[in-house]
Amino acid sequence: MKRFEGELSNGKPILIRDEKTVSGRVHVGSMRGVAIHGAVSEALTKRGVANNFLYELNDFDVFDGIPGFLDQEKFAPYLGMLLMHVPSPEEGFENFAQYYGHEFRAVIEESGFKPTFYWGSEPYLSGRMDGVIREALEGAEAIRRIYKEVSGGERKDTWLPINVICPQCKKVATTDATDFDGETVMVNCYETKAPYTKGCGFAGRVSPFGGNAKLPWKPEWAAKWKVHGVMVEGAGKDHSTKGGSRDVANHISSEVFKYESPLDVPYEFFLVGGKKMSSSKGMGSSSREIADLLPPKIFRLALLSKDINQAFNFDPEGDTIPVLFDLYDKLAEGYKTEKEDDYAKLFECITSSKEILGKSSSDLLEDSARTFFPEFLPRFSQVAFLVQMPHLNLEDEITKLKGSALSVDDKKELAERATYAKHWLDTCAPEKFVFKLQEALPDIAKTLSDVQKNALRNLKLYIEAASGMPSGEDMHAKLHSLKEEEKISPADLFSAIYFAFLGKGYGPKAGWFISVLDKSFVLKRLEEVTA
Repeated sequence: MKRFEGELSNGKPILIRDEKTVSGRVHVGSMRGVAIHGAVSEALTKRGVANNFLYELNDFDVFDGIPGFLDQEKFAPYLGMLLMHVPSPEEGFENFAQYYGHEFRAVIEESGFKPTFYWGSEPYLSGRMDGVIREALEGAEAIRRIYKEVSGGERKDTWLPINVICPQCKKVATTDATDFDGETVMVNCYETKAPYTKGCGFAGRVSPFGGNAKLPWKPEWAAKWKVHGVMVEGAGKDHSTKGGSRDVANHISSEVFKYESPLDVPYEFFLVGGKKMSSSKGMGSSSREIADLLPPKIFRLALLSKDINQAFNFDPEGDTIPVLFDLYDKLAEGYKTEKEDDYAKLFECITSSKEILGKSSSDLLEDSARTFFPEFLPRFSQVAFLVQMPHLNLEDEITKLKGSALSVDDKKELAERATYAKHWLDTCAPEKFVFKLQEALPDIAKTLSDVQKNALRNLKLYIEAASGMPSGEDMHAKLHSLKEEEKISPADLFSAIYFAFLGKGYGPKAGWFISVLDKSFVLKRLEEVTA
């Protein structure tokens, strides 16, 4: 904050910016930057600090690869052009970038982040970039020197930091510009310059202003800081290494554009299955697909639960989703006790909204407890099991677990978890979370040892003697005592139960699992397996 004292004293808001080139379905990893910059904006707002969060959907970058799921022949003629000049894969959108950009924007907004969006083409087409384009061309020698000194990149003495749109074929990747005379540059569109597309052979002088050209990536990054007045902008750690993109842009910003580079916020990646993938290749998991797996509060938790210096590996086919729900439940319970620690701050961050911003935990507990906190949060893994049991009524079983009637908010939370549990189970849940109660005794249950059968006979006698079906807590206590009485290992006891009812050697928490089944069905199955 000290760095911005002058601006703040003059009533100037802190300008935060982030961007994404929409060259295809946007990989969920790009949401990490959105979340970090969005969290900075929300934290400043909560402290009463004026700020603006700008987000650029970049449609003014080169179309240099066709996503594998699209018609290659149809889109091949557009390779080398700007994304805004490539047609949309579907009707209803002006161009390629808008089609994918609108999808990504929807994910951002549904996740609770509310930046001011703009298209990357706007500053170019409106002429707002003309001033920095002129500065870059007049400072071309300095930019060539910076490339060499900072990153080791060599540029020819005739090279200019500008990529001109060929006036004949509209391609950018195939052109070279030389000889800036103050108003125009000499442009050649070469047939063989780009390995993935051909130029048309045009040669002539072209004005680089008014949207006829774009700056290369690193000078452009620095130029955007000046044009928008950016004060805070981070990026993935790969950009912030010595000699990397950020280092080069910082030098260009200060030496050529005479603008102090923004406060950097380098951060680690948000990975899916341990991989950082390219959205333009149609690989990995899109932001839309991952966001659809989680309610917004849990998605925000995934994006913000790790320190910015730690990578988050989201594995939809592993334990990630149940673990995230469990973490949320832990944070919610802690927040109810008015803990003033990092966990409380994290909970406020993931639940930020118009209602919560500016309120302390005590305020929330006093006037909005029911709004933000259901009385009971059933474990996601339990809900995921119950929705697979067609003979069970979900609300009735969760009421039993709670021990009292469900509130309106309890039911709302339960319905949400059930919806996401079903979607997860249908799409990517690992086998260990997928269960089907076996109508007939599974063959594998016929191979139990005598020790396992004796333990199940003892369990059968216990259930028969009970007036109704024992509770999950009582069943858990009985299973614990069985281990001692029968001298059976936990692994052998629990696998025997799971083999008998599920046909596999693992399952949900055993005591609770048995307690939610029909008593007559349980007794019949135990009789069959111990015969």
